[in-house]
Amino acid sequence: MKSAASIVREARTAAGLTQAELARRMGTTQSAVARLEAKGANPRLKTLEAAVRATGRSLEVDTPDHAAGNIDPTLNEAQLRRTPAERLRGFESFYAGTRTMALAARKSRGHLA
Repeated sequence: MKSAASIVREARTAAGLTQAELARRMGTTQSAVARLEAKGANPRLKTLEAAVRATGRSLEVDTPDHAAGNIDPTLNEAQLRRTPAERLRGFESFYAGTRTMALAARKSRGHLA
């Protein structure tokens, strides 16, 4: 799977455009295009589509086919067999564990005293 940055950069270079030229077509700045092309860029799909469209190309997004077996239906069935109270207790337990892990991670990074 290609990154957003590589999609924008490849479309721009294939169109023979500089970052400044692409920025002008998009109605933004060269530095904004540079950020789109930077490693780890995570633009909104709308922004990515606008950048690619400004190069004269189109963006095609393919999503996984969940019906092809990417989801285990037995997990859904097991969850549906639980009572609402059991589901709520499970969610509360999951939330508490996730919150504990998030707080521990923040503390280890020095974000909390």
